[in-house]
Amino acid sequence: MAAAPAVEETAASPSPLARFGDGIPYADPAWYSGRPSPYYKPHHAAWRNKLRAFVDAEITPNVHEWDEQKKLPLELFRKMGAAGVLPGFVGEWPSGLVDASMDPPAWDGFNTLIAVDELSRCGSGGVVWGVIGGLGIGLPPVLRFGTEEMKRRVAQPVLRGEKVICLAITEPTGGSDVANLRTSAVKDEANGCFVLNGNKKWITNGVFADYFVVACRTGGKGMWGVSLLLVEKDMPGVTCKQMDCMGVWASGTTYIEFDDVKVPFANLIGPENGGFMCMMSNFNHERLGIVFQAIRFSRVCLEDAFKFAMKRKTFGKRLVDHQVIRHKLADMAREIEACQAHCEAMVYEMQALHDSGASMQEEMKIGGDTALLKVQSTRMFERCAREAAQIFGGASYVRGGQGERVERLYREVRALAIPGGSEEIMLELASGMAIKGMEKATSK
Repeated sequence: MAAAPAVEETAASPSPLARFGDGIPYADPAWYSGRPSPYYKPHHAAWRNKLRAFVDAEITPNVHEWDEQKKLPLELFRKMGAAGVLPGFVGEWPSGLVDASMDPPAWDGFNTLIAVDELSRCGSGGVVWGVIGGLGIGLPPVLRFGTEEMKRRVAQPVLRGEKVICLAITEPTGGSDVANLRTSAVKDEANGCFVLNGNKKWITNGVFADYFVVACRTGGKGMWGVSLLLVEKDMPGVTCKQMDCMGVWASGTTYIEFDDVKVPFANLIGPENGGFMCMMSNFNHERLGIVFQAIRFSRVCLEDAFKFAMKRKTFGKRLVDHQVIRHKLADMAREIEACQAHCEAMVYEMQALHDSGASMQEEMKIGGDTALLKVQSTRMFERCAREAAQIFGGASYVRGGQGERVERLYREVRALAIPGGSEEIMLELASGMAIKGMEKATSK
């Protein structure tokens, strides 16, 4: 799959782009205010403007209704496909699988960051996950490891918003321990299919998905016995039930049962018993996607709390005139900007690895740093949601009204801190990689 053609944009030093947005301090990344950045170019600004216009017109005004209904209208996917924004959430731009007129002049990891960031401005994890929670992690394995026939049959309608896809890995008995999953697929050579049995839980978009990328055991114990299968919802034996969760209501969190589902051999994604490595290739991108959301959701909390503190009066003066409130806002901004800087550095590094033709194994070497950034960003999000709620007081304890977005996001913190690898698993991964590096460094 070819990337969009690059655009020549060179300069002796970074040139600032035009100011954009409302100008509220720390409510947007620094480059929106016209400050110079080594990362962002005119094509990034144009993509951002396109996303901002679409989200403001088609998504943000409907967030409350969709969240309360606990579902998204499927027409939204078609609108996003027709507008040429839906393909922007799958990593590398899928040239050749979408109308060529939609191809951007250039594309890199910062375009993906911008897409997730601008969508997250709507202030609802449920809506964000409803739109991209399945697409962003379910379609990349098809694009990267699926056959050309599968890409045409599955990826094209998904990218047009006519179909929905999701990734089904987590099971009732375990989430982070992917290598020991239990859902099984036994080969039926006579009928040219795998017979799939098992259960999946907490599957984002599952209740309204047309396709499931399912991790299952096709071989022996451990990581080298896992494969990925493309399961279609209309296959007999597939049952979905929406789960009632603390937050991310509109995302369609689902419990799925597979009962003797016959999956054609042609629906195998990647090599048989090689599915674990296919999943691993996705993890850094998935975790960075959560980082993008955590940073923007934290900005939403800061922005709403700042606006409220400027007008709410207590003891004869504005909240913002109390030192303790000013320091809460400053601490939120401090953490947000630190995470933003680390995030942009990681996106740059991942793009550089991709551009250099680095192998999947080389890309996985930055897994420890990605894991640490995920922990840092979700803990920052938790703190920002809490501090914003404290500033709003009782207004943050009500669904609707001035504190609506803060109330909602406070409930959704755990949906970022646990999926994609819980904070504890991320710390264990990073420390384990660091110990191996230390042992290697000190053995010389």
